[in-house]
Amino acid sequence: MSSAIFNLLMNIIGLYLFIIFAWVVASWLQMFGIVNPRNPTVRSILGALDAFVDPVVAPIRRVLPAMGGLDLSPIVLIFGLYFIRDMLVSFYTKGSIF
Repeated sequence: MSSAIFNLLMNIIGLYLFIIFAWVVASWLQMFGIVNPRNPTVRSILGALDAFVDPVVAPIRRVLPAMGGLDLSPIVLIFGLYFIRDMLVSFYTKGSIF
């Protein structure tokens, strides 16, 4: 794997992790009433974050059992992305996955 492709994949994973963290924090801010979702700017930001994260989190939510209002799917997604990142690093440095 070339260095440019490796760096691109690592940057994409890092950016997506940042988007997930922003989505989680925005959902907390919305839940506690700190931000007003009726504001057009806030609504567009929340909509963009939902568009990026929700299609990936939805299948994870279907598999995870209900936890009484606690959504663990972003944590599972973050662990999965860290696993993929570590596999890419291993593949790049050693020349093979295992």
